[in-house]
Amino acid sequence: MGKSKKASMELGISTFGEVEPERGSGGALKSHRRMQELLIETRLADEVGLQVVAVGEHHRPDFIVSAPEVVLGAIAAVTSKVRLSSSVTVLSSADPVRTFQQFATVDLISGGRAEILAGRGSFIESFPLFGYDLEDYDDLFIEKLGLLLQINQEEVVNWKGKYRPSLQRQGIYPRPYQRSLPIWIGVGGTPASAARAGRLGLPMTLAILGGRPEQFVSYVELYKKSAREAGHDPASLPLAVNSQLHIAEDSQTAANDFYPVYEQLMNRVGRERGWSPMTRAHFEALRGPDGPLLVGNPEEVAEKIVYEHRILGQTRFLGQMIKGEGLPHEKVLRSIELLGTRVAALVREKLAV
Repeated sequence: MGKSKKASMELGISTFGEVEPERGSGGALKSHRRMQELLIETRLADEVGLQVVAVGEHHRPDFIVSAPEVVLGAIAAVTSKVRLSSSVTVLSSADPVRTFQQFATVDLISGGRAEILAGRGSFIESFPLFGYDLEDYDDLFIEKLGLLLQINQEEVVNWKGKYRPSLQRQGIYPRPYQRSLPIWIGVGGTPASAARAGRLGLPMTLAILGGRPEQFVSYVELYKKSAREAGHDPASLPLAVNSQLHIAEDSQTAANDFYPVYEQLMNRVGRERGWSPMTRAHFEALRGPDGPLLVGNPEEVAEKIVYEHRILGQTRFLGQMIKGEGLPHEKVLRSIELLGTRVAALVREKLAV
């Protein structure tokens, strides 16, 4: 009887590039500084042995990343090993042809490290910006995902849809360095999205930002069931978890550092969505043993990652970094360093048991 295969997990970071809004044209000094910080963060992630860096897409004044492919191209130039992914590409309001071309270009720059995380987007600013109707929210994603998957497999494409001009024997270039680009599906709070990812046999990323990890067990079960029914092997499909993270040597220091910027972000978004105001008591509950926030010392964070692995079985964990004016950049860098060194070692040790 052979030896059983030990569980393994990729660790990485994700970011949307939070920034204090700068109104008016020109002179975006804070945005410039934040972009330089982001490049430093991702270079450090590569240096300390993290496997993935992901940047998200927003079209708001409080985030600097509206073009993740461009940012990933810059990151490719300052890293050598780390995988380069979007933490969401809002495919519903994008052109799948351009999306593929841009990520294929990142793949060529990086020597085969590019990935796409396609999602419908929890923010909706891109729909009116690019002339799409929110009533078509789901249909747009389904059609455009189908085209993106076809382009990824076929150099010359014949295609006809409802929301984009048809393609008649059109070659799509450049082709990526990899045989095909890894395309993941991002899932927040919609079971139908998990089922779709399973039916298509695509890797899935769960964004666990609000609810308890246990609440997502049913999503994973649905994902695997849908994959199995469609003829895919669920055991072969990668699964990722993305949760907000901050690490310091001391648990209370981590909480005290992170709470002000987290409270500011959640209350800003919450005012738009009608959420109750974030309080310190609520924050402490969210970072508790069964909450979604990974904020604490390396031992606490490692234990939480391993706990999520035991109930969800993820093969990848992405720590979503939040950087605000109240959180010094050196503390963000220290958090990344601790994730790549002490947390990674603890996770490997615990998974080997």
